[in-house]
Amino acid sequence: MKKILSITMLAILMLATSIQKTNAQAAFKVPVYEKFTLKNGLTVYLMEQHEVPTISISMVIPAGAIYDGDKNGLASFTANGLKYGTKNFTKPQIEEQLDFLGASLNTYSSKEFAGLSSKFAKNDQDKVLPIIKEVLLYPVFNQEEFDKEKARALQNLVRAKESPRNVINNYWDKFIYGDHPYANPIGGKTSTLKDITTTDLKSFYAKNYVPNGSAIAIVGDFNPKTMKDKISDLFKDWKKGEANSLKIAEPEALSNKARVLLINKDDARETTMLIGGKGIKRDNPDFVAIEVINTVLGGRFTSMLNDELRVNSGLTYGARSSFSSLKNAGTFNVSTFTATKTTEPTIDKALEVLKKIHDKGIDDETLTSAKNYVNGQFPPDYETSGQLAGLLTQMFWYGFDESFINNFQANVNGLTSAKAKEIITKYFPYENLQFLFVGKADDIKKIVEKLGPVTVKEIKADGF
Repeated sequence: MKKILSITMLAILMLATSIQKTNAQAAFKVPVYEKFTLKNGLTVYLMEQHEVPTISISMVIPAGAIYDGDKNGLASFTANGLKYGTKNFTKPQIEEQLDFLGASLNTYSSKEFAGLSSKFAKNDQDKVLPIIKEVLLYPVFNQEEFDKEKARALQNLVRAKESPRNVINNYWDKFIYGDHPYANPIGGKTSTLKDITTTDLKSFYAKNYVPNGSAIAIVGDFNPKTMKDKISDLFKDWKKGEANSLKIAEPEALSNKARVLLINKDDARETTMLIGGKGIKRDNPDFVAIEVINTVLGGRFTSMLNDELRVNSGLTYGARSSFSSLKNAGTFNVSTFTATKTTEPTIDKALEVLKKIHDKGIDDETLTSAKNYVNGQFPPDYETSGQLAGLLTQMFWYGFDESFINNFQANVNGLTSAKAKEIITKYFPYENLQFLFVGKADDIKKIVEKLGPVTVKEIKADGF
């Protein structure tokens, strides 16, 4: 009897612990932060987090690949070039100082914006912040360092095309967006990279690296009043310019007919594919519901796509679906790969899964499982100071506020099977699909011709 009571008590304790964890997750909110704008237009976010004596910085600047013009790769070169040396620091001096302090400083370019991230000890802020200022405000774009970077970039472009999965998204963006700037490959292409000079970098920097339209988020162990004074003083000499981030128009409507792009790779033994079409903007009000449904379709290992294409049929080692969401547009695709000889059944099976979720929707049991999965993955994404700093700059760039986070789990839990069916019909492409294949054209062209008009490109040709 005592043993039975002990087991019962243990079960009650475990249940209580589980409820506490669930309640803790449900209570997750964006920590308190301060937001203000400097006279030059730079938006600043400050969030105190005193658990660990470190500070993390995230920054976004309207200087992404969409502003490359006809010099694809220019934004990426410029972002990397910020660390080639500055007015007062050489590249080795910057690296040695950061290494000595155990601090990090990274610059990069994405499709829409350039970014900077940094992490350092609280006690080193007066040593690292001046370096960040130098990198942002006074880069010199050293010729020798640029030449080395350019040589590496050109070699990387050649190597990347040896593996279709490295470049297929560049082909997809060009296929979907056409001549729109969203088609610009972040890493550029050979014909444009070889002609880019440090003069181009300096010109791009002068035009696009402006404080208005940019934002910096600082999260960590600091005094907010002191940090506000420091940041205001640090960037007071950054001159206001013309903000470019609002000039990119929405892409034209996607083709209303099924199309096929076939990238020929003569030595391919497998076919790599993307199937999909139009997606959503990042600020879509149904973003959370779409994420839950996509988890069922292809967003986790136990998804419908992975079950059918990998587990049940053995056609591939993996299959997934995803939305790539930008400020003014987005795409959706199902992605997988298979041996050349199983190309046709793999396509058929992927389309079968898409048809199934459109015809039948999602049952309550499966939907509950997906909700639990998404809720479980949610809080760990915003645990560290770096993650929170990144969240704040994402909020700035894409125009959503803390309600996205604060109401996230409520929106997840409120999704019903009936609502899921509406979301699937509205946002998950099924008719007039766009198909992209990378493989041996001689072996698969007749197969893919059944899907729509085919355009063939050579993977060895320049660009995408």
